[in-house]
Amino acid sequence: MQEALKVDELDLRKVVVYREEVLTEAGERPAAPAAQASVAAVLRNPWLGTCPSRDLSPEVLRVAPGLARVLTGHLIETLGSVDAIEAFGKAAVVGNAGEIEHGGALIHTPYFGNLMREFLDGESIICFADARAEAGTTLVVPLWHKTHAATRSHYQTVTARIPDAPRSDELVIIAAASTGPRPHPRIGDRTTDPAVTAQKLESSLS
Repeated sequence: MQEALKVDELDLRKVVVYREEVLTEAGERPAAPAAQASVAAVLRNPWLGTCPSRDLSPEVLRVAPGLARVLTGHLIETLGSVDAIEAFGKAAVVGNAGEIEHGGALIHTPYFGNLMREFLDGESIICFADARAEAGTTLVVPLWHKTHAATRSHYQTVTARIPDAPRSDELVIIAAASTGPRPHPRIGDRTTDPAVTAQKLESSLS
């Protein structure tokens, strides 16, 4: 079994960090202004030119843990602390010469997802997005609460785009997070919602 690569051994072309904070929404300051951030790692696709039956697991084991460490480390630094982060998400963009499965291999296995959750003190399943696309494609990365997935106030998105990536032989792996909810959340919570069915709605309107 191959050992996981250390962070400084990862063959990354660049790491791109984006951060924003909404100060006002609808003319008012949110009760709890939240910052959002995304961190994208650009790396060469390790499976380029391999056949669809190729076992992807050796490279997953070698590459994914280091990516999880790099991306979450930058998120923590950018947003202040692990405790400050309340919602998270992940994504992959595959260059056109690769398979969509190559992106999934680096975000959908325990060697990335479990470690990202551990490093950010999360418990929820991590929302995701993936695509095969040209350089500069915009990807919308969904987020939800890292420990309480039913907390609707934290259902939000982060937009990620790198003008020169992925090149056709590259992958872009993204981790994103938020320090709080959407501005002015007020549509309730899944844990306290009434039971709604089409039949009940029809009865109430009749």
